Amino acid sequence: MKNRIVVKVGSNVLTRPDGKLDVTRMSALTDQIAWLRAHGYEVLLVSSGAMASGRGELRIDHSLDSVEQRQLFSAVGQVKLIGLYYDLFREFGIPVGQVLTMKENFEPGEQYQNQRACMTVMLENGVLPIINENDTVSVTELMFTDNDELSGLVAQMMEADTLILLSNIDGIFTTHPDDPDAEIIREVTPGRDLSEYIRPEKSAFGRGGMHSKYTTASKVQKAGIRVIIANGERDNILIDLITKENDIPHTEFLPCN
Repeated sequence: MKNRIVVKVGSNVLTRPDGKLDVTRMSALTDQIAWLRAHGYEVLLVSSGAMASGRGELRIDHSLDSVEQRQLFSAVGQVKLIGLYYDLFREFGIPVGQVLTMKENFEPGEQYQNQRACMTVMLENGVLPIINENDTVSVTELMFTDNDELSGLVAQMMEADTLILLSNIDGIFTTHPDDPDAEIIREVTPGRDLSEYIRPEKSAFGRGGMHSKYTTASKVQKAGIRVIIANGERDNILIDLITKENDIPHTEFLPCN
């Protein structure tokens, strides 16, 4: 079986400071995923960005509650997001397929098997699955905590070898990353507790944060899957992580045997 990688790209990687989609970065990530596929890797992409995309498309002159905003912006934005990916990957001759899912689809049963079969047949036929939560209907306690959790469940469902969580910082540090004495934790062995280094803050444009990434990484690590937390704003980050040609900072969770 080919080396299978799940790449999760967070909202803070895909959005500009004004909250709109960063198409330049999307293009760069597309280039890197195309390189991975050309070098024999199977890739599944878990992508945030629908809310940011939809928010940039609409000008609302009346108030909406948080659920209405989530449903409206994600419904409009998901179309634009997948359309951008379609155009970008088409330049490399890579067909893409959209997978919108909900937490209940990862419970044992027919929906779990159907979803796994769908993504399997996509990979077998050279299609790149682009996965996101179905935000138009997932608005209750049945929501994923964030796309970190979703990507971890996808990695386990599809028996991936590696899960790469791309954020806007380099990994987990011993203190706040802005602290000049901060040191990045390069390697996390199974069972090591990093909770003392994790702060509860969430990201600016998404629901996640480093606590979420740590929780997901620890669970996926126990399932025997390698997890890497890295900075998606760095040039060629995916290629450098795989080839290790450049000694770039990141945090790697070694899988349980």
